[in-house]
Amino acid sequence: MEFTQLGRSGLTVSRLVLGTDNFGTQTTEEDAFQIMDRAHELGINLIDTSDVYGWQFGEGLTEQIIGRWLSTGGGRRERTVLSTKLYGRMSAWPNDAGLSALHIRRACEASLRRLNTDHIDIYQMHHIDRSTPWEEIWEAMDVLRTQGKIVYVGSSNHPGWHIAAGQEAAARRGHLGLVSEQTIYNLLERTAELEVLPACAHYGVGMMPWSPLDAGLLGGILRKERENRMGAPLPGAKVATHRGRRLIKLDRHRAAVQAFEDLCDELGESPADVAMAWLLGRPGVTAPIIGPRTLAQLDASTRAFEVNLDDRTLDRLDAIFPGPGPAPAPLSGTSAGDPAAAGRPPCPDIPGGP
Repeated sequence: MEFTQLGRSGLTVSRLVLGTDNFGTQTTEEDAFQIMDRAHELGINLIDTSDVYGWQFGEGLTEQIIGRWLSTGGGRRERTVLSTKLYGRMSAWPNDAGLSALHIRRACEASLRRLNTDHIDIYQMHHIDRSTPWEEIWEAMDVLRTQGKIVYVGSSNHPGWHIAAGQEAAARRGHLGLVSEQTIYNLLERTAELEVLPACAHYGVGMMPWSPLDAGLLGGILRKERENRMGAPLPGAKVATHRGRRLIKLDRHRAAVQAFEDLCDELGESPADVAMAWLLGRPGVTAPIIGPRTLAQLDASTRAFEVNLDDRTLDRLDAIFPGPGPAPAPLSGTSAGDPAAAGRPPCPDIPGGP
């Protein structure tokens, strides 16, 4: 396993993050324990979760599973950089969601209880909260840090300008600010290259991309489709919704995905390994978040470190999945309010969070 520093902090993390979104829904508790133990054997030290994972309203099911695993001892907590997230609604009462100082305090206490630990190494804001000022957020986080309940603060699904605003607000307080950002970033979803990656690079924020295989679209989905290995729909409304969205997106990008799989066949590598190798080599990327449902999927994820993508292959990948590219400045004598007149394409859709 390769290791690196998380942003400009002194924290050392593995270059793969174990995501736990499947624990309690598609992965049993027993299998989750085995996956986390195996992750440690492979050298993965950063385990990421959220208080809403498990998707049973207000239960924090996945945090509970991780907490029971940590409580088995054997140095598991000491070897783990533990990160969790808050923001999502945890009850029907009005202050049990968002990033108010009150909810930050309550959510942290609840996560600590479920995780069976006395501190969270990276406490992350799962989404932006436009109704709460950064000054309130940082004051609440500073209290938790002073109390020893959190060590670092991170963000997730934050636009570039929110990252900038947060870092500037932290700097005014003389504090470190964000050490990490989690955003969707992969060969199919490259919008982060416009604003999020530059903001993270400028402010020294570590980047942990989620959905590196874009919900399986970059994992050889057409090959599986031809071999009738797509499998039956998994249970659960959230899973079914994601599956439907994936199939709609596949129809929209089928030609590109086919070209990608053809290229991988030429290279003699699996699409998943090529997609992960590309992401690991991107400037500014600290550690992609993998979400294995099984031990076999976890073991397979480390193969990407052995895949070497030369310049010609990278150029071909860019041709198949072109990045958004920088928008040119308006030309003199054109209308600044007219993208067509300024020679700029309309703004791309901004992907939503998990």
